[in-house]
Amino acid sequence: MNDAAKPFSRHDIIHVAGHRGLAGSAIYRALKRAGYTNVIGETHRRLDLTQARAVDRYFDESRPKVVILAAARVGGIAANVEAPADFIRDNLLIQTSVIDAAYRYGVAKLVFLGSSCIYPKLAPQPMREEYLLTGALEPTNDAYAIAKLAGIKMCQAYRRQHGFDAVSVLPTNLYGPNDNFSESGSHVIPGLIRRMHDAKQAGAREFAVWGSGAPRREFLHADDFAAAVIAVMERYSAEEPINIGSGEDLTIAELAHTLRDVTGLAAELRFDTSQPDGTPRKLLEVSRIKALGWAPRIRLTEGLDDTYRWFCEHHLAPSGIRRLDIRHNRSEISLS
Repeated sequence: MNDAAKPFSRHDIIHVAGHRGLAGSAIYRALKRAGYTNVIGETHRRLDLTQARAVDRYFDESRPKVVILAAARVGGIAANVEAPADFIRDNLLIQTSVIDAAYRYGVAKLVFLGSSCIYPKLAPQPMREEYLLTGALEPTNDAYAIAKLAGIKMCQAYRRQHGFDAVSVLPTNLYGPNDNFSESGSHVIPGLIRRMHDAKQAGAREFAVWGSGAPRREFLHADDFAAAVIAVMERYSAEEPINIGSGEDLTIAELAHTLRDVTGLAAELRFDTSQPDGTPRKLLEVSRIKALGWAPRIRLTEGLDDTYRWFCEHHLAPSGIRRLDIRHNRSEISLS
């Protein structure tokens, strides 16, 4: 789909659902930089996306032309194990409310954010889009994965039955500004940054990392991901979901040693094998997104430096005392 064929213009209303979370805030910023003049979002306090009637009222009043559905209840292994009912309930409610309202209120384009963790646990590597639903899921986050798979299927069903231009993207592990740095609800990079910083402040001599360190993971800076979402929004219209990742991975042990250097932690790393590793490897095959002319620009070490600097600037008081925004202590960080 070329620029002239887009069913929206740079002056149409674009609603970013989840515009204060990691992915949503990056997309919001990127759209503004790209010259889109009418980008909007609402906080969770003002618009609860799990409530269908509230979503209907909002769409009736705002009438967006494009919707980027980045809102979700997200969290790391611990959060998913402790609250699987919350993850499947909230994500199904958000997706159902927003996708259905977007269709009924005449949205021209919807981009739904899935996740690379919805692939089968033992999927061949690198993971191609057609590998979805070909094997058993990782049990530690199967409730979240089922909800996200349902969102993809909902987009496909509305396209088939109603001709609704809803597309799905599958991001790899994202990191960057506005991430969730809480100890219990965070993913691996922000969780390690927070704990390593605290350990450095305490002068710790040893630092424990969950698991064996052997699993391999792929990471992408949220700003690179946002650029890919805009490419999809502007130039992709198909039923098949599209992977978005760097195409490169490293072990958790390698990541931990890199973050130890970034944070300046002097402690020795110890890998706690009593804790679960999760999926052995998650690497995306990214030829489909690269065919749209996109490629990542931020190197991992550069991105980690940037993320740690952002954490220090936004989560620490001038005196060095920890100061956390209360919304970062909850797993539903991206609901608003």
